[in-house]
Amino acid sequence: MQFALTEDQIAVRDMARDFAADKIAPFALKWDEERHFPVDVMREAASLGIGGIYIKDDVGGSALTRFDAALIFEALAQGCPTVSSFISIHNMASWMIDAYGSDEQRRKWLPRLCTMELLASYCLTEPGAGSDAAALRTRVVRDGDHYVLNGQKQFISGAGSTDLCVTMVRTGDEGPGGVSTLVVERDTPGVSFGANERKMGWNAQPTRAVIFENARVPVANRLGPEGIGFKIAMAGLDGGRLNIAACSLGGAQSALDKALGYMKERKAFGKRLDEFQALQFKVADMATELEAARTFLWRAASSLDRKDADATMLCAMAKRFATDVGFEVANQALQLHGGYGYLAEYGIEKIVRDLRVHQILEGTNEIMRLIVSRKLIEGAR
Repeated sequence: MQFALTEDQIAVRDMARDFAADKIAPFALKWDEERHFPVDVMREAASLGIGGIYIKDDVGGSALTRFDAALIFEALAQGCPTVSSFISIHNMASWMIDAYGSDEQRRKWLPRLCTMELLASYCLTEPGAGSDAAALRTRVVRDGDHYVLNGQKQFISGAGSTDLCVTMVRTGDEGPGGVSTLVVERDTPGVSFGANERKMGWNAQPTRAVIFENARVPVANRLGPEGIGFKIAMAGLDGGRLNIAACSLGGAQSALDKALGYMKERKAFGKRLDEFQALQFKVADMATELEAARTFLWRAASSLDRKDADATMLCAMAKRFATDVGFEVANQALQLHGGYGYLAEYGIEKIVRDLRVHQILEGTNEIMRLIVSRKLIEGAR
């Protein structure tokens, strides 16, 4: 366990932070307002190795650790949580191909995923299966060398703009044991997309339903054998939860930095805001909560890198804690701005809107508590 970063880790973090400051932050408000998906900028980030952070290097990945990824996504999110979050989802979906795909599948897709020439979406949630993911209804029927796919996925980040959908489908009986994973290409006949959802936040990435109507997908596009799809999905989410926690910390850190800058300039009752002890205590608590969440995230990431037995529980704990803390710190930063925090031009209200969904996706924070409590109760037996 480490509480100080190595020189290499500092270099990786600073590289991502500098890129976010130069290429993302100056345009984040405009992208949010125009609902623009900045694919060109993300491909530029991929040229720095950010498109395949923990993908093996034989297919063009950076072969870094989950700890490194947490540093990168926090740094990117200081520029824009929405852009950082999409890159994190792309990395998660790509890792599933890297970890569970055959050599042929890995070499077919991953070199272009690592450069973000191809973009990937993660397709698990359905209109009737959110937290109860094992109840998914999207089903395939084997027809020779193809599966015929019918169903619908909901709330899919990047859908309609991404090239590959790493999709959990039902190939067998009800429950988690009947789920398999298919890589579905966007131009497959029978695949269509719903309207771009109008959302509270995350406006710089599209969110659509993915609709399958007799879509024929090669059996060769299945990751691993039939019946392990739920395992693949949950393994992907362990890392995804760390990533989204890191994005929350980055957004909240940016909000705190903005608040500190504002407090140095704004005066009330004849004093700068940063001269009021009550507000000094407020920012001290905000910074302490962020540091506690960051330290916890680092521990969980290290545990996942080591493949510890309690890694899944720690990832759930860190996701719940960091996303709750991140939203609360951002909301308090808005409060410190007073009425100006409610104005778009100050950038605070966007962060609050973006971070709210982090408490819902990659498993709601209520489901994180369920994962933790189950592990605790099982261990006590």
